[in-house]
Amino acid sequence: QVQLAESGGGLVQAGGSLRLSCAASGSIFSNFVMGWYRQAPGKQRELVALISTSGYTNYADSVKGRFTISRDNAKNTVYLQMNSLKPEDTAVYYCNAKDVSATITVAWGQGTQVTVSS
Repeated sequence: QVQLAESGGGLVQAGGSLRLSCAASGSIFSNFVMGWYRQAPGKQRELVALISTSGYTNYADSVKGRFTISRDNAKNTVYLQMNSLKPEDTAVYYCNAKDVSATITVAWGQGTQVTVSS
């Protein structure tokens, strides 16, 4: 069983930056595909970025070139560096862990609010 805890959300002006962190505990972090999702009010939860166990990354088109996902297996932590933030990035951001096949979710974090003001 793995537990996830996000941090780093907050209020930022458009054009600014934030870095989200997700600390994992309870299992072997390096075995999991890690991802960030977000959910804006009235909208479905959507994938923002994924990073595989080997470091391969994938991004939603809406964040390509602005967001960077990374992982530090020694610290059991995955990060989301968000630059050039836009008001439409406002959402609750959730950390997610999947099994090595990337098809089965094993854990969600509690979420952290990101608000971008115009």
